[in-house]
Amino acid sequence: MTQTPPPPELPPFEELRATARVVSVPMRVKFRGVLEREVLLVRGPAGWGEFCPFLEYDDDEAAPWLAAAVDAAWLGFPEPVRTSVPVNATVPAVGPDAVEGVLSRFGDVHAVKVKVAERGQTLADDVARLAEVRRLLPAAAVKVDANGGWDVAGALVALEELARFDLQYVEQPVPDIPGLRAVRSELRRRGHAILVAADESVRRQEDPLLVAREDAADLLVIKSAPLGGVRKALGIIGQAGLPVVVSSALDTSVGIRAGVALAAALPELPFACGLATVSLMDGDVTEESLVPQAGRLPVRDVVVSEDRLERFAATDSRTSWWLGRLGRVHAVLSERQAAQIA
Repeated sequence: MTQTPPPPELPPFEELRATARVVSVPMRVKFRGVLEREVLLVRGPAGWGEFCPFLEYDDDEAAPWLAAAVDAAWLGFPEPVRTSVPVNATVPAVGPDAVEGVLSRFGDVHAVKVKVAERGQTLADDVARLAEVRRLLPAAAVKVDANGGWDVAGALVALEELARFDLQYVEQPVPDIPGLRAVRSELRRRGHAILVAADESVRRQEDPLLVAREDAADLLVIKSAPLGGVRKALGIIGQAGLPVVVSSALDTSVGIRAGVALAAALPELPFACGLATVSLMDGDVTEESLVPQAGRLPVRDVVVSEDRLERFAATDSRTSWWLGRLGRVHAVLSERQAAQIA
């Protein structure tokens, strides 16, 4: 891979605070339990960066997300090796009657990721959703994402049932690395061709390379923000030695731009990426959203619209909450960087 510069020095909090804008963008359908996606944007010499760790994340877990926003806004992105990246549609845990409407927002779909193992739902719900996806997209590459919602026994029961839909891979079927390894091993023993992908076992681990060393996955799902930015993610990918799918964390087009930059910088991109999630939002911070055309996203910059920032501005109380979080997380990241220098 191309050599990239080191991460930028963390700007003073006052500098981040001066450009910070907080928005709340409505979702078209509930996704990851939310109907409004709150995001804090900061502007630096290279453009805008997005700080949007999920609300339940503590300040320690949110620190890499701030590093990623600073990396994007102060350094920009590495040189791409391609001009566009293939992307999949994403189907949340909706009923089968809603699947067609969701898919229609993605245009031409050649690959699709379907959420399964949703809390409060059953395997029958997953089967019905997958059946409708397959009916509408008989030739598409289909993968499922359980977000660690099964245990090992439950995963194997579910995947025996879902295998008839010709799945490309299952993403994070169980919560932990030993469980991933057990599911992967048993699928092979049973003769299934379903690959096992690790997501949370990469981005929510102190050691993001552990899953690769433990031979617990066939591929990695990589989100740049939880790993500290595009450059940090590229380094982890280079060490892991496994195929990669680049995905998003339910970002606006500013955050998606970082994911596109990561995917565009990889020497190989064997799977469609999960970067089309702006299509699930009922709004954005730009007039020209990064949404797929013919199943691909272009590698281009995003122009943030002042009108959109004002239209989707968060309430005063939520803005104060996010600015408070920014200050706390900035302190955490400052301490980490100081410790590394020392």
